[in-house]
Amino acid sequence: MKAVRFHEVGGPEVLQYEEITQPTPGAGQVRLRVAASAFSAADNGMRAGFLPIPVVLPHIPGYDVSGTIDDLGDGVDGFAVGDAVIAFLPMATDGGAAEYVIAPADALVAAPTSVPLADAAGLPSVALTARQALFDDGGLEAGQRVLIVGAGGVVGKYAIALAKRAGAYVIATASPRSADAVRAAGADEIIDHTETDVLDAVTEQVDLLLNLAPIELGEFTALVRLVRHGGVVVSTTAWMPAPDDAGRGVKSVVVFVRSDAEKLAELVSLVDSGELTLEGTRRIPLTELPALHAEAAEGAIAGKVIVIP
Repeated sequence: MKAVRFHEVGGPEVLQYEEITQPTPGAGQVRLRVAASAFSAADNGMRAGFLPIPVVLPHIPGYDVSGTIDDLGDGVDGFAVGDAVIAFLPMATDGGAAEYVIAPADALVAAPTSVPLADAAGLPSVALTARQALFDDGGLEAGQRVLIVGAGGVVGKYAIALAKRAGAYVIATASPRSADAVRAAGADEIIDHTETDVLDAVTEQVDLLLNLAPIELGEFTALVRLVRHGGVVVSTTAWMPAPDDAGRGVKSVVVFVRSDAEKLAELVSLVDSGELTLEGTRRIPLTELPALHAEAAEGAIAGKVIVIP
């Protein structure tokens, strides 16, 4: 089968499109014929060697995947060959940037039926990150106020939609380029961070501050005063700590997305009910994945990129 993998960490040039042996599922595993994988910034970091997730080399990136079950390992119940599924794969194992991939059966959920199977690869990790940040780590409840910094990205738009669905009041920072998309996601207030000081624009304290942006630690720390006594600061910026304010009982959490098939299935149901919109903006063939990594190394890539084998 064809796959893209790297034999050593380094720049985008270490990625190789090559022929490898088709894998065989073990106990509790299935083999998927990949419909698509989704590129993530974490894939870029793992390839470059600065994201501390241990992988065995050579490694195939692409931990968000959609596909159809091609073969079942021993002890797999509840799935059959031909089922259309999606998964957030364990990040330390080979991913879906290939024609076939091995997946643990307990990570699989039925794919949404309202969207193309390939596009569904863009859902798992980003939607789970938004959900876990807001509710598992942030404890957000109906009637509370949340400030989402850097809401114009994929996780931010999912976070807005999920927070609004839960009955929260959402304040979002975004650039003019992403303001319309943030508004469409349901934000109650939008702050143009390129023109306005967020500290001045937020006039009433929030219960939860969710940071999704690569801001300086000093700027992040200053924003904590916008959080009420006993509130929560949550951040997805794993390369730096999230500031807190112990004197006011404000705690902080850095989110590391976790596999959760039950919650992923709930997110799929929201897609099929029309309450959540998939954020997939671009498709590329697998052969172009090295070039995409090179593009990502030069700057941020807007939206989710779907990679087709």
